[in-house]
Amino acid sequence: MLSEAAVPSISIPDLETLATSIHDDTAFVVLTEEVLRGRDIGRISTLLANQPSWSDLPFIILTSRGGPDRHSSARLSESLGNVTFLERPFHPTTFISVARSAMKGRRRQFEARTRLEEISRLNETLEERVAIRTAELQRANRVLSEQIAQREDAEERLRQSQKLEAIGQLTGGVAHDFNNLLMAVLGNLGLLSKYVSHDPNAARLLEGATRGAQRGAALTQRLLAFGRRQDLTVRPTDMVGLIIGMDDLLIRSIGQNIELEKHLPRQLPRALIDANQVELALLNLAINARDAMPSGGKLVLSVRQERLSATRGELCAREYLVLSVSDTGHGMDAATLKRAIDPFFSTKGPGKGTGLGLSMIHGVAVQMNGALELTSVLNEGTTAELWLPATSEATLDEPVKPPVASSETAKLLRVLLVDDDALIAMSSVDMLVDLGHTVTEANSGKAALALLEAGNEFDLMITDYSMPGMNGAELARAALLLAPKMQILVASGYAELPSGAGIDLPKLGKPYSQSQLADEISKLFAGDE
Repeated sequence: MLSEAAVPSISIPDLETLATSIHDDTAFVVLTEEVLRGRDIGRISTLLANQPSWSDLPFIILTSRGGPDRHSSARLSESLGNVTFLERPFHPTTFISVARSAMKGRRRQFEARTRLEEISRLNETLEERVAIRTAELQRANRVLSEQIAQREDAEERLRQSQKLEAIGQLTGGVAHDFNNLLMAVLGNLGLLSKYVSHDPNAARLLEGATRGAQRGAALTQRLLAFGRRQDLTVRPTDMVGLIIGMDDLLIRSIGQNIELEKHLPRQLPRALIDANQVELALLNLAINARDAMPSGGKLVLSVRQERLSATRGELCAREYLVLSVSDTGHGMDAATLKRAIDPFFSTKGPGKGTGLGLSMIHGVAVQMNGALELTSVLNEGTTAELWLPATSEATLDEPVKPPVASSETAKLLRVLLVDDDALIAMSSVDMLVDLGHTVTEANSGKAALALLEAGNEFDLMITDYSMPGMNGAELARAALLLAPKMQILVASGYAELPSGAGIDLPKLGKPYSQSQLADEISKLFAGDE
């Protein structure tokens, strides 16, 4: 990997050889946790302790999953000094990024060495030259300190980004699995409701179960939002108009003991956003502000235009609209502020919050190429700024969709249903049969292709995306070669197909109801009516 990244390196068989191989021109050292375990590194520690003043040799230690225990990591940090731990398995890009950061830091040390050598030579000259070079050294030292601070800040942002990305993948996967479970629950509850409408008590119990399942579905949407896997509809939007349109909802949400103040300039460009998600984010921020001011206070909403000339954190250089929500509540200390967007972290009492509000807003903002930035002073208040990309495009009118045939008038189809989860397959088959369609079930992509190869004809194939052996996209490509006229609908617990799917297909997000399924089928065959 280092060779491919144009970083020259040599392999060392053991620690004894390493101790004799380290010299002042060594850029950095990569060690595995296993080679250090139970070994005496005293010779290397002595070598490092006697480094020149300009030198702080970087070490990259490749650890096993979970990393070293606290005692081991503290011992290695104390003995080796400049240590970066990298947990395996890792993506090659991550390793190269860490290696280049170490190389960059070492180059700065080499530059410092060069400057120190120059200063040493210049000290032999006249006092005036000494004074001049001393001033230059001070300037160089300031620059070096700033660069080191910038590097440390960048490394901290990288660690935070990697942590959030890892948690995002985990929560996204959990949400996907829950969507599959809720698919079976909501699907069967929807069908059952047709048979108990005559019994008020049963209907009431069924309605309660359905509402509980729908709340679970709403929670999975929050998890998907944090994991940046929501399906967004991004278009140019008038931010000022959006906020004004929420006046009544905001006033009702924050209550009468909180003063609402707005600063909304009229001459602003459009924001390139999903309006529904930004409205939800603004409402969540307003409710957070309300909860921070139990005895009343002031909530200030403002929008301003900003231009970044260089990349800053998750924001690239471009024009932005900044939606600011400020309160005069109890605020947060530095430790709380640092964890504020971490998923499941909440300062509210039990049962008063999921800890997903700010992490959801952050995930949605990043997915829209923006960011959420928080500032807070304890006992003074908090300001949340939602940075959203600006655009010169005009607001697009919502396209008028043609009427879709209802399930009662839609033609009856021969449907091939493919899902490796028997519970979901059973629920979906029952929905389709209840709509009047003829359904053939396959529990894998291989089984579905076998049915097509055997000459069975189908009008529609509905397939899950995440299946072992062959995913929905791979199945669709193979199926279209066998039945090019067959329509295909992909159902997935993720709101959008992964970027590497390689095929553009209509999709249906789980959990879906029978009416949503019927509507999607009607859209596919609308041209055949």
